[in-house]
Amino acid sequence: MFDLITGTMERPLRERAPGSKVTSIVVHIVVLTLVVIIPVLRVTNTLPDMQTMMAFAAEPPAPPPPPPPPPPLRSAAAESHPIPQPAPKPSGQLMAPLETPTELRAEATPGTSSEAGVEGGVEGGVPGGVVGGIISPAPPPPPPPPAPVVPVRVGGQISTPALVHRVEPVYPKIAAEAHVTGMVILEAIVGTDGCVESVKVLRSRHVLLDNAAMDALKQWRYTPLILNGTPAPFVLTVTFTFNAR
Repeated sequence: MFDLITGTMERPLRERAPGSKVTSIVVHIVVLTLVVIIPVLRVTNTLPDMQTMMAFAAEPPAPPPPPPPPPPLRSAAAESHPIPQPAPKPSGQLMAPLETPTELRAEATPGTSSEAGVEGGVEGGVPGGVVGGIISPAPPPPPPPPAPVVPVRVGGQISTPALVHRVEPVYPKIAAEAHVTGMVILEAIVGTDGCVESVKVLRSRHVLLDNAAMDALKQWRYTPLILNGTPAPFVLTVTFTFNAR
C-alpha cells in the first residue's frame, strides 16, 4: 500500500536504518523486565516461610480425686443397748428382778470345802492337785499274737495217726481202655480234726490218674494228731498205683 501511494518500490526504514531493529529489541527487553520479571521477584521475596511441621501439645489431664475416707467404725459401747435402770421400789414391798443375772456365784455350804477337784484325779488325792502332777503308770503292752500253727510232717518220732476212713481211687474207664498205668504220689495236709484239707501232686503219671487219686484222698479221715496235749495239723505222703487188669 505504501508503495502504491509513493509510487516507488523503495523502503527507506528497512534498508537504510538497521540500528532501529536493535533498538526495538532492547526496548522490548527492558519493558518485559520492568513489567514481568521485577514484580515476580518482589512477590517471591515477600512470600512467608511455611512451617514444615506444626505440633500441638495438650496439657495432661488432672489426676482423679482421692477416694472418700471409710466411714468411722461404730464402737461397741454405741451399739450396745442401754441397760434399763430398775424402777425404785417402794418401801415395804418386794419386787422380782427385771433381768436374770448372767453369772451366779456359788456359795460354799457350811461343812463343805470350797476347793473343787479335777476331773480324772486320783481318789484320796490332795485338793487342788500336786505341783508337777503325778505320772500314772503306763499300761502293760498287749500280749504278742499267737504263733501260726505249722503242720508237722509225720515220720520218725512222730507216728502217723490212725486212718479211720479210706476210699480207694476209681480207675478211669478211658485210662483202662488206653492201657494207661503207673504210679501217682500225692502230698496231703490233714487238719486238727483229722480231715484232709488240701492235696497236691508230687509225681504225676496222667491227668486222668491224678484226678482219680486226688478225689479219693480228699475223702480219707484220720484220728487227730496230739502234740503236747494240743491237736496239731500234719503232712503225709500217699502213693497210688494204677494197673490195668
